[in-house]
Amino acid sequence: MNEMAVARPVEVVVVGAGQAGLSAAYHLRRAGYEPDRDFVVLDHAPRPGGAWQYRWPTLTYGRVHGMHALPGMPLTGADDARPSSEVIGHYFAAYEAEFGLRVRRPVDVRAVREDDGAGIGAGRLRVETSAGVWSARALVNATGTWDRPFLPRYPGQELFRGRLLHTARYPGPEPFAGLRVVVVGGGTSAVQHLLEIAEVASATTWVTRRPPLFREGPFDEARGREAVALVEDRVRRGLPPRSVVSVTGLPMTEAMARAREAGVLDRLPMFDRITPDGVAWADGRTVPADVILWATGFRPALGHLAPLRLREPGGGIRLDGTRVIRDPRIHLVGYGPSASTIGANRAGRGAVREIRELLAGEETGRGERPSGRVAAAVG
Repeated sequence: MNEMAVARPVEVVVVGAGQAGLSAAYHLRRAGYEPDRDFVVLDHAPRPGGAWQYRWPTLTYGRVHGMHALPGMPLTGADDARPSSEVIGHYFAAYEAEFGLRVRRPVDVRAVREDDGAGIGAGRLRVETSAGVWSARALVNATGTWDRPFLPRYPGQELFRGRLLHTARYPGPEPFAGLRVVVVGGGTSAVQHLLEIAEVASATTWVTRRPPLFREGPFDEARGREAVALVEDRVRRGLPPRSVVSVTGLPMTEAMARAREAGVLDRLPMFDRITPDGVAWADGRTVPADVILWATGFRPALGHLAPLRLREPGGGIRLDGTRVIRDPRIHLVGYGPSASTIGANRAGRGAVREIRELLAGEETGRGERPSGRVAAAVG
């Protein structure tokens, strides 16, 4: 990146065009901000759909839990038997077109740093990307986690003669036919993989760090608020957000109940090392494996924000709502308590409301009247 590249000025840069990014872009548009002139949406993915476009083909739309429509446009008439990547990808594409959001892709955001404001004004952010540089007064970060799969390291891993695979590259169950598979992880994805693979593999073993907590009955609004409050508390204290399953438990579906009765969900504690032919525990127990599938989750993709030094000593980024405590120009949506489709919608709306107030305050502080688009209401 040429450090002297001329920056294009905008009011707001939105990084990411998944659920959270599109929600923020919708509310910016509704508040009177114009795409390209006042804000720009940058997305590194090759096509619409956010992280959904990378989901495995057997994750059909009917198996998706808790998918909420984007604001202003319902998702109707979807075929439950179609892959969720197709259904949601087409829906996101239609949404972008309906509201004229003009997402620029594929664009990689490489760094966000302080802008010297030369020729534009002080107090701005310099957003350096593969498609040039933008100078913004505020930034909505909606990069999610899909680009940062978490792969634990265990002794002996480099000697394993089989295949090590993360859920981010899970191809569906067919390639595991006749193989011995160890699935690692206690989340919903791990269980979905396990149930599918058990139908075709010669043997499956489920390994988790903690005993899984199965949730009986519906996940109602009260339980949802409790879960969000727990995640929100960690973020408020500047700690890395925990996974949703860690606070909600696994929903006990009919398929999972049958699998538990069949012994597929008999769980073993985490192994201590990997051998050339499988996994082993300190007590001498071993399990042979041809594949170890790590359904061990993801971490927030925030490396491009590193120059701003937003992290707290606890390793997380402390927020008030979506606003970063260390830099009120930055809003994280789809992070922590808003890392769900309905949470992302609300976060996008809240971030835009606060950005409007921030920008209007800056203009008023300079003795200027807020523009009509800044003063417009966000519903």
